[in-house]
Amino acid sequence: MAIVRFNPVRDLLNVEREFNRFYKEFENRFGFKTARANEDDLNTANWMPLADIYEDAENYKLRLDLPGINKEEVKISVNRGVLSISGERKQESENANYKFHRVERVYGKFYRSFTLPEKIKEDKIHADFNNGQLSIVIPKAEEAKPREIQISVN
Repeated sequence: MAIVRFNPVRDLLNVEREFNRFYKEFENRFGFKTARANEDDLNTANWMPLADIYEDAENYKLRLDLPGINKEEVKISVNRGVLSISGERKQESENANYKFHRVERVYGKFYRSFTLPEKIKEDKIHADFNNGQLSIVIPKAEEAKPREIQISVN
């Protein structure tokens, strides 16, 4: 019996792939092509990790859930204002001692990208990986940080 995995995110990825294919054909036809460094990663992705995005006064922060993945299997890159995270979760193979009855976790390549704000310190971005959670800190540039304005009373 074949195992069929239910994956609602795959449908969203397929829509994104089709839109990207359409856009790429449009770019090629009208002659204004833009380079996309991670296009292959996007086109071969099977799933997207869940993410939380938040900020404080000093930084933008991202947290992505990547359980069962080693930090060596995760690739992070910044190109033209886009932060890309990709990698792969390898599936365990069946052996003679057991067989799978249900597989609900998603395996294979993953890809996620985020458009970064313009006013950041791109060279100061850093990432930590702990207990299957990837945390990325993106420092704000001075002009993006909130300022307090003193009010003088006359």
